[in-house]
Amino acid sequence: MILKELRISRHFSQEQLARMSGLNVRTIQRIESGHNASLESLKCLAAALDVDVSTLNQEKFMIDKKSDNWKNLPILMKYWFMFNFLQTRPSRKSASRIEATGHISGFSFCCLGIISEAALVGGLLMLATAYSYHFLKWQGDKYGIWYDDKSTKEQY
Repeated sequence: MILKELRISRHFSQEQLARMSGLNVRTIQRIESGHNASLESLKCLAAALDVDVSTLNQEKFMIDKKSDNWKNLPILMKYWFMFNFLQTRPSRKSASRIEATGHISGFSFCCLGIISEAALVGGLLMLATAYSYHFLKWQGDKYGIWYDDKSTKEQY
């Protein structure tokens, strides 16, 4: 069941979803952990999340380019992601790799800045790039537009 992924993609806490659906928080926790849910509970959750009951019974949650998250994203944000990743299907994993590379090389060049001012400037630019990708990851999480597989999604 994809209840947890749907809840997270809509930026709801378990408590918020419980209030919206009229269910107990413990019921939502049980369903998210894999226990069976009654049809009445599924109907309440589907209404609160604005999806069909059949959607809740899916095993995998995939975000594709035609998803509401991507379609509702402002055009400037779409271009922002495509420009920074040079791809139309950005993944959080690639943003994390770029951020880590920027931090490591930035700190290394800043250390070399003791010897050369040019290395210091380069290090500061790499750190600025790393922090901009950190901001980009935050925006991607906020809008829920990543194209990662399920195993990668569970890490954040």
